[in-house]
Amino acid sequence: MGKIVTSREFNQNVSAVKRAADEGPVIITDRGEPAYVLMRHEEYKKLTGGEKSIAELLAMPEGDDVDLESEIPPRRIWPRRPLDLD
Repeated sequence: MGKIVTSREFNQNVSAVKRAADEGPVIITDRGEPAYVLMRHEEYKKLTGGEKSIAELLAMPEGDDVDLESEIPPRRIWPRRPLDLD
């Protein structure tokens, strides 16, 4: 298990907690309960599978079950308000 620090300790010495996160995840508590985890971005990417493109995600076996219209929000192409071209 990683190091555990209180939110107060974190606020008082962010640099030390960041150094501790170089060695492994740091659990930050809030009122005695685990609330946050600080870790290196590389470790986070390993846990989450990194950043995959939409093509890579759809090529995965479970990609067959993806309903693009309901799971991916539409991108706005047009401006939110009309342009004044005068």
